[in-house]
Amino acid sequence: MSQDNDDPATKAPAPTPGPAPAPAPGSGPGSAGPATGPGSDVGTAAAGSAAPAGGGRRGRPRSEAADQAILDAVVGLLESGLPLTELSIEKIARTAGVGKATIYRRWAGKEELLIELLRSAEPPDPVLPGTTVRDDLVSLLESMRQRGLVKRTSALLHNVFSQMQSYPKLWEAYHHTVIEPRRRLGLDAIRRGMERGELRADLDVELVNDLFVGPLLLRSVIRPGAPLSPGLPEEIVDAVLEGLRPHG
Repeated sequence: MSQDNDDPATKAPAPTPGPAPAPAPGSGPGSAGPATGPGSDVGTAAAGSAAPAGGGRRGRPRSEAADQAILDAVVGLLESGLPLTELSIEKIARTAGVGKATIYRRWAGKEELLIELLRSAEPPDPVLPGTTVRDDLVSLLESMRQRGLVKRTSALLHNVFSQMQSYPKLWEAYHHTVIEPRRRLGLDAIRRGMERGELRADLDVELVNDLFVGPLLLRSVIRPGAPLSPGLPEEIVDAVLEGLRPHG
């Protein structure tokens, strides 16, 4: 991005006098050739030199080492007590030892970077078995229980989530990219249960979903000291299903 040209971390050393050599095939800003300069991705040169001849993926391949250095930098800054409002791409780049352009090639901005960090620290979304509505909902609630346990034991997650409510832009982005997809898993499972006759079809899908996930959200958010013991998802699902099955 153009605004990164003035970042000292992205400037290349001053060229020596004389005519500039013609760029070699496969090199240049949009190629998969090796990167140079202090702001380039860590380990990209080796990845670029191994690119197959005669075409293939365009653009410089991402460096896992650079990705990890950036994420580690964010973790270090947050664990040092830096507030979210003071966390900037400039500070992240300086701490990670990369240029701002290296970060912007991966994430559109701070919000997107933080969301990826949060997702990497939480358990992945479950793959629902799709066999019965009970199986699906127990699997979904178990993933919520595990996520609640992680948030209790992770100082990083506790720190970030305690600040997110006062940072509307980040909370909105997290809600859109993380919470909504998880909520849709539950809604789809309930709709399948209604279609198969496992649940009453005269109920509001959103309300039914709230009945199942509500107890776990209550214990994870409002009563963070409440037990999240193994077997809790089965207890919740079986109790709620008892009142939602079709009549006779």
